[in-house]
Amino acid sequence: MKKKIAFIAAACIAVACLSVTACARAGGDYGYGSGSGFIYEYGTTGSVDGNNYQYGSVTETPFVNVNEEGASYFSLDRNTAGYSYVRSQLNHGSQIAPSSVRVEELINYFDYSYPQPEDGAVVVSTYLSDCPWNAENKLVTVGVTTRYESIEAENGNYVFLVDVSGSMSGDDRIGLAKYGFNTLVDNLGGGDVVSIVKYASGMSVVADGIECTDEGKQKVKNAMSGLKAYGSTNGAGGLELAYQTAQKHFITGGNNRVIIISDGDFNVGKSGVDEMKEFIQEKAKSGTYLSVIGVGMGNTRDDMLETLATCGNGNYAYLDNKTEAQKVFTHDLNGTLKTVAKDAKAGVTFTENVVKYRLIGYDTKHLSEEDFKDDDTDAGEIGSGLCATAVYEITLADGADGDIATAEIRYKDVLNDESNCSVTSTVTTASATSNDAAFAACVAEFGLILRASEFKADASLNAVLERLEALSEYTSADVYKTEFVTLVQKAIQSEKYE
Repeated sequence: MKKKIAFIAAACIAVACLSVTACARAGGDYGYGSGSGFIYEYGTTGSVDGNNYQYGSVTETPFVNVNEEGASYFSLDRNTAGYSYVRSQLNHGSQIAPSSVRVEELINYFDYSYPQPEDGAVVVSTYLSDCPWNAENKLVTVGVTTRYESIEAENGNYVFLVDVSGSMSGDDRIGLAKYGFNTLVDNLGGGDVVSIVKYASGMSVVADGIECTDEGKQKVKNAMSGLKAYGSTNGAGGLELAYQTAQKHFITGGNNRVIIISDGDFNVGKSGVDEMKEFIQEKAKSGTYLSVIGVGMGNTRDDMLETLATCGNGNYAYLDNKTEAQKVFTHDLNGTLKTVAKDAKAGVTFTENVVKYRLIGYDTKHLSEEDFKDDDTDAGEIGSGLCATAVYEITLADGADGDIATAEIRYKDVLNDESNCSVTSTVTTASATSNDAAFAACVAEFGLILRASEFKADASLNAVLERLEALSEYTSADVYKTEFVTLVQKAIQSEKYE
């Protein structure tokens, strides 16, 4: 019998537990910087003072005319690393690298009180509201919530793959990796088994399938405590050994997962994004899920880490401090480790009441209609008790009345023999808004400003703060939303953003 896990269970938790199918990542448009006052350049391969921050290129989705293309399809994304990157840069007084701002990852960092599933693993709800940064437009908010299932319902086989290369030296890298590991192990039960694989220029197994009894937990903590950072980085070799170790201890019908903790700075063996994309797609077929935990600022390869999560049936969070480690490995534990909906994807079909629309964020996650309708398409894995949000900016037709759009979520129910499922929700001109939708709009506007979006129109940080103050009762009930208010204030005080 597994020991009860001590953690805060939230109906909608805000860590990423979802991989997506849009694995093709364009190169270039990287941001580089150093120290506590970053200078960012784009389209270069250099660095400042030896520190190298690489973010994958993101081209924003433009407005689409409904009479030319009436539907939008994408793989849902629950990665939240982008929010932590933005927070870290603001807290260091840095100029935000626009390519580090993936707006959907900012929106999806937070809990929302969308309706809970009554039947099946997923429920979808829709809302209509005014667009704060463009008075001529409206916002359609699509909220998705997954069924809550505790990880104690089945035994887990967890392989921690820890980067111990020289670039991981420091309290904000190997130190945070150890802290996060110990936090997670404390929340595991006696029926779970844990392995630790370390990698630098070489790789080795330092803990092999140890049961999470009190004695076993201390043993794996001791093994983690002894890790030192040194040498170069053979990430592909480490992943190969980690997946081999996961297969060695594979639990049929259990929860099998590799958890990589790294800054993504691979420089030995397979080290290119395209190489690793192909490599990790093959490993994803093993039935073992992936969690990617980024650490460190400096020599950080966000583009590499996101590729691993996107193409490896994984999720991606970034630890910029111990509080975030607690969030990922305690508050969001079930969402991090327990998948309930597999190959999840969204389709939103607009009616003639809409002239044009634009999906905000998810810019690298688009799908074709064929892929959306094909049950064999490899799409996102959504974790237990999560909520995901998508926001569309739309222009209504003159005299619009009635149905605006129908949102459909397709997925496989992991706990029901991976049966193919579909849920829908229709938004109309009479649909109401909500505090959740209003807050998501604040986060979206914040993101548009930080990434200097060509679609930000009349977006204003002061306007965002004013609306947040009107939502003070709502935000004060959530420590993470309260923190967001302080980040908006810091961005205003910096006077770096228009």
